[in-house]
Amino acid sequence: MAGKILAAALSLIAGVAFAGESGYDVAAYVWPAYQPEPRWAELGIFDAGKGEWQNVWEAVPKWEGHVQPLKPLWGYENEADPKVVEKKIDAAVSHGVNVFIYDWYWYGGSPFLEDALDKGFLGAKNNGKMKFFVMWANHDVDSMWNNKVADKGSKGFLWKADVDAGEFKKIARRWIDSYFRRPNYYRIDGKPVLMIYDVGTFIGRVGGIEKAAESVAFLRAEAVRAGLGGVHLMACDCGLKPEWVKPLGIDSATIYNLVHWSNPWGNPDYADWAERAAARFDAAKSELGIAYFPHASVGWDNNPRFPKEVKAAAAVGSTPEKFEKVLRRAKDWIDANPQPGMPKLITVNSWNEWTEGSYLEPDTVNGFGYLEAVRRVFGTDIK
Repeated sequence: MAGKILAAALSLIAGVAFAGESGYDVAAYVWPAYQPEPRWAELGIFDAGKGEWQNVWEAVPKWEGHVQPLKPLWGYENEADPKVVEKKIDAAVSHGVNVFIYDWYWYGGSPFLEDALDKGFLGAKNNGKMKFFVMWANHDVDSMWNNKVADKGSKGFLWKADVDAGEFKKIARRWIDSYFRRPNYYRIDGKPVLMIYDVGTFIGRVGGIEKAAESVAFLRAEAVRAGLGGVHLMACDCGLKPEWVKPLGIDSATIYNLVHWSNPWGNPDYADWAERAAARFDAAKSELGIAYFPHASVGWDNNPRFPKEVKAAAAVGSTPEKFEKVLRRAKDWIDANPQPGMPKLITVNSWNEWTEGSYLEPDTVNGFGYLEAVRRVFGTDIK
């Protein structure tokens, strides 16, 4: 109860009216790659200085009717620029998206792509309109972001997400000091939420399940010491095993993109692809035995990350109208599956995964169509 009162007080101090307070929390993932991150040079990519926007504008159609390159309505903007992000925040909250989940990276002892959150979002004067939390995207890096390489594994791993127990302590303190303390950091039961993308990699690299449990216990203890009441640990349901849940104290789970559950080989229609994936919500909740948050993906098409002669699998035919049905499916599911003490949270892929064909941001084909779909389903309580 004390944690809830503290969180509410912090929101009032910030002068915030969050959309989710009277209904649903719609949380969109943010891929923070559209910025001039210096470490791109270590990977030998994106020499134009605009980050992965380069893959977007260099993309070509791979089949008849394939719309490439995609063109953002706002242009190829630097998402580490707070002025740019202020516009995005206003667009999000006015259409019912009230939470951003920032992909957060750490390789070789230092952060990667952090400026989109630290300088862009947190530097935006209106960031108090939204809540946010971080997803530790602890996956290895191969040549996936290099559109000149067809066989993404041919060069091996360029960066490995190797974080031992000592390194994890350093990261944990960074999360607490830089993010968890902020008044608009997203909380469940008064506790700041941390999402881990690949729990299996975390366990393997930190030294096994016991070391992983000790690391999570350290994070929680440090959060308590900081007056935050602990941590709500959320896991991405991609390779997540039920036997990990209890030892790590995982509190909830969701998914990053429906592609984790629904294979797009053969280029299925988006509606069929999404329906197959959404059918897993019930099984996932039952298997894991914890709170489960449903998900809606705008689509899947990562052809911009491959050379022009390579056709990657994709879910085709996504439209705002079809996406609206996927959103309604997620909303209906969480309404039918009340979870005591849990918010009505729906995750969405994504705000800006342009090179994976899954974004809410307006483009020159659909305009604000996908954001309008969110507003039709969830509305907005922002005043």
